[in-house]
Amino acid sequence: MTAPAQHLLGGTDKAAIMVMLLAEEDASRILSQLTPDELRQLAGTMCGIGEVEPQAISDAIAGFSRSTEHSGISGHGRVDNVRRLLNGAVGEVKTDNLMRQVAPEAEEEGLPALGLLRWLDPKIIGEILADEHPQAIAVLLLQLDTDVAAAALAALPEDLHTPVLHRVARLGPVSRQAIEILEHTLNAKIEKLHGTIPLSMGGIRHAADIINRSHRSIEKNVMPKIGKIDKQLAKELENEMFKFEHLFVLDTKMTGVLLREIESDTLILALKGLEEEQREQFFGAMSSRAADGLRDEIEARGRVKKTEVEAAQKDIVTIAKRLIADGELIMGEGDEDYV
Repeated sequence: MTAPAQHLLGGTDKAAIMVMLLAEEDASRILSQLTPDELRQLAGTMCGIGEVEPQAISDAIAGFSRSTEHSGISGHGRVDNVRRLLNGAVGEVKTDNLMRQVAPEAEEEGLPALGLLRWLDPKIIGEILADEHPQAIAVLLLQLDTDVAAAALAALPEDLHTPVLHRVARLGPVSRQAIEILEHTLNAKIEKLHGTIPLSMGGIRHAADIINRSHRSIEKNVMPKIGKIDKQLAKELENEMFKFEHLFVLDTKMTGVLLREIESDTLILALKGLEEEQREQFFGAMSSRAADGLRDEIEARGRVKKTEVEAAQKDIVTIAKRLIADGELIMGEGDEDYV
């Protein structure tokens, strides 16, 4: 792959080329000043930009140095080069997690067991790690997505929860060699305990995510048909697809439409479970006087059971679904429903 011509080069492309032209020490110093999101974006571009021709370099830095006119940047060993730069900027543990996001194929080739671990059911992960030292468990959990790590921790024996979390919080630098030793240990344990372990794939949440990200016409067509095949599955999908948090995309006008249908007590309980900044969406659709009164009522309510909050939020979701079906409530732009 060749770097794009100048008129197609974006700011991130130019920044990536510039960083790769610097000495490692200078590049690491620059990278250490970036936020995690900026690092992720820049590292992803550096890994994916491919062969960079001399002309692209010259275009990207706008004639910064004429010596670049005959210099290319080889794509060979690119992932290793990016890893080395990031190590100097943010350390090995953060680099490992970052590289899994921007170059997952290369990472999983090098660490097959850790790559497999991220696909396993959390209960199986808990079983595999149950007799490991808390320090090793902490390192391994940090290789996983947060949700998976949390579920795997819950699957571990209860007496391990505190020492593992303590080490997660206090974990210092971990060498690449130490992680590779854990990798070999993990490989042997997986083979001994399970041989070929079935991967945990699919499920209600995955199906709901796919439907949520599809065109709305797919949901309208598919959901009734699933309901005819499996009513329970359709209900579970619906619950997963439309949650209370999805109401946060409503604009002020649509939030007002929804609020007019909600009983005061239900709203108080539902908002009781939200952070103050999340409540502002609902307060912003009211008059100042009504919003102040609602704040006072929420504060006066004191502590409430989580189950009551969840029930109130489900009631509001039910109301929102009815309003959407009636065409009174529009989520997002709603353009696809009009011609």
